[in-house]
Amino acid sequence: MSRKSIYLIVFLATISLIGIIITQIFWVDKAFTIKDREFNDRTVIALTSVVERIQALNLDSSDVDEPVVQETSNYFVAHVNDTLHPYLLESLLKEEFQASLLRQNFEYVIYDCFNDSIVFGSKVNLEEPDNIVKSEVVTPQKKLNRDGHYFGVYFPEKQGYLLDQMGIWIFNSVIILLVVLFFSYAIMAILKQKKLSEIKTDFINNMTHELKTPISTISISTGALLNLSDNPAITKYVKIINSENTRLKNQVERVLDIATLSPNKLNLDKEQISLHELLKEVGEAFELKLQQVDGKLTLDLKATRDDILTDKLHMSNVFTNMLDNAMKYCKNKPSIYLSTSNTNDKISIIIQDNGIGIEKKHQSMIFEKFFRVPKGDRHDVKGFGLGLFYVKSVLGALGGSIKLLKSESSGSTFKIDLKQNG
Repeated sequence: MSRKSIYLIVFLATISLIGIIITQIFWVDKAFTIKDREFNDRTVIALTSVVERIQALNLDSSDVDEPVVQETSNYFVAHVNDTLHPYLLESLLKEEFQASLLRQNFEYVIYDCFNDSIVFGSKVNLEEPDNIVKSEVVTPQKKLNRDGHYFGVYFPEKQGYLLDQMGIWIFNSVIILLVVLFFSYAIMAILKQKKLSEIKTDFINNMTHELKTPISTISISTGALLNLSDNPAITKYVKIINSENTRLKNQVERVLDIATLSPNKLNLDKEQISLHELLKEVGEAFELKLQQVDGKLTLDLKATRDDILTDKLHMSNVFTNMLDNAMKYCKNKPSIYLSTSNTNDKISIIIQDNGIGIEKKHQSMIFEKFFRVPKGDRHDVKGFGLGLFYVKSVLGALGGSIKLLKSESSGSTFKIDLKQNG
């Protein structure tokens, strides 16, 4: 995916999340306003009822203008025409708040217009048993400078109560916040991976360029040696060097290309070949490497039909990679067994080695690009983690497959399946 596409996706996703957040904030604020209005209405109704009951007890039939006034968000003032007894007022307030489902701790004060002062104040905690009504210092101390008698009720825990009533809204907000945090983390991870991918691509391109010069020099030198030497043994080895140099050149140009391109974009040059002949050629070219480590390659070519339509160079690279891995990841003398057999319209190739094996927890990742089995802060075998990825990609493009049958400390066994015509 291109940088432009990633940035476009990030931008659209960010706009969507911002829209969701703004919408959520709007509805949370609206829900809080509704809850606040509901609380206020219940309080006004309860206090109005208290005023009416006080008037009834005092045999006062006169109308009171605005019996209840909300001074602040959590402070209400009620007007009466006579003096109040604290015990009576507190009892009436508890009863009416209970009837209005206002189970909230509150404070109340009684004002006296004759001396223009607070004559009584008390705090009521509904969780505690009823105590003797006593005067104490309360939060509301402001006098309203009004005519007549009045009392005030203050709810110190109103904000917390309203938030408790909005449990589902708060839960949804927390979920959205987690989504935003997860999205932010995912975006940072994507951008980080994109940056790493670009670094790897630049490295591969630079490495390819650097390798072409020595490969060209080796090619020229082997050509000169072929023309100068009359010794059959030297000629044989120079031809092998030249052949392997040509293979290396093709691998540099093709194997490293697959690290930056999709396997679907591989340029394949298919032709009808004999798989057994190809395996013999690869085995013969591999003999020199095995001789250096006193290794052994056994070819058990039992397939009765070995004709396949494939890209010879890529298929040759596939088996070279497999044999090379079998030799590199072996602590003892390499012993590689390669066999072929026919199954319906396929030819199967088994490659078995006596290497160090692959831990089970890493087996599902061995075909991924750039993956190498972790070895702490060092690798005894150098590489880029492209070999098996290249093998799987080429086989997939050619209609074949590869899988790891088993891998233990005593060695690994791979199976390759290739399609055959008719």
